[in-house]
Amino acid sequence: MAPSPRRFRSALKTLHLWLGLTLGLLLALVTLSGSVLVFEDPLFEAAHHDLVARPLPDLATQGHALATLLHSPEGKGLRTVAAPSAELPVWDGQARNGDHFYFDASTGDLLLHRVQAGDVLLMLKEWHTKLLSGEIGETVLGIVSITGLFMLFSGVWLYWPGRQRALRHLKPHTQPPVLRWASFHRFVGVAALPLLIVALGTGVTMAYRGAVRDGLAAAFHEPARPKPPKLPVAKGIDWPAILAAAQAVAPDAALTRLTLPGKDNGTLVMRIRRVGEWNPIGRSSVWIDPATATVVGGEDATKLGPGGRLANTLFPIHSAAVGGLAWRIVACITGLLPGFLLVTGFLFWRARQRRPARGRP
Repeated sequence: MAPSPRRFRSALKTLHLWLGLTLGLLLALVTLSGSVLVFEDPLFEAAHHDLVARPLPDLATQGHALATLLHSPEGKGLRTVAAPSAELPVWDGQARNGDHFYFDASTGDLLLHRVQAGDVLLMLKEWHTKLLSGEIGETVLGIVSITGLFMLFSGVWLYWPGRQRALRHLKPHTQPPVLRWASFHRFVGVAALPLLIVALGTGVTMAYRGAVRDGLAAAFHEPARPKPPKLPVAKGIDWPAILAAAQAVAPDAALTRLTLPGKDNGTLVMRIRRVGEWNPIGRSSVWIDPATATVVGGEDATKLGPGGRLANTLFPIHSAAVGGLAWRIVACITGLLPGFLLVTGFLFWRARQRRPARGRP
């Protein structure tokens, strides 16, 4: 026999409550860290003005500095190297353990070493993206974000009094406490619903970005993304020639990040940001044969189909990399709302528990 609407509503209310009081805490802490991370770049620049204030050398000089830093003890353990830019005119190398090393773009000398375990911003980023637990944490984070979406939609369903009375039921109250916290919780949950859906929805796509990208490509019947070819590992790489070759293929693009060759594949992958891309480091790439400093392929993100372009917009929206200061402020405030909903939901539950039994609804 099908459950009655009253029983279903009661079960949904209980599930909404206990998910909010348990996983809601984890979600609130994750989104709180996101509110800080939308200002990661200006916070880092304010703390390390000496790095930002340096002149940006020409491409050939940057190449010689890259060769120097990659032969240093710190450079030998790097996984990727972000190219100097007008905003941060130094080489930014990331090691496999999450540490960052910053090198002079003219000489290759080490300027700063940020240890992930001792750096607040790096720790917040690792927490926000992987719960400090690598791939397992990233998967758990996706589940928590999906749970957050469920709590949003179930909360709206539980609140909904009908179209005619919807606005009247959103009116905040101050007394009694049980009505105060319930009305605050309800008002913010409904009023901020679109922003919370964007924040949590794009967060889910970040946790499962590979599946999301493949799914969108399949939905629009787009071909599989090309992969870089496997080339022999080269020695004695001419780094100035490598940078010049990458820039020559896309003169209007910004060179943003270099993925260094691995033990089994010597192909160099240079990420570039073409005109019109939203991602701060771009989603386009150039593949280079290090032995000859010639371009052997690549991917132009501006020429992808609708599925690929849509997939590439999700991260910039989630991280507030587009929309300027206004969207950054909105994203920051949105990240604080799950914490507000957690606190008001808890206070409503506690106030309701303290009411005399005969006075409860």
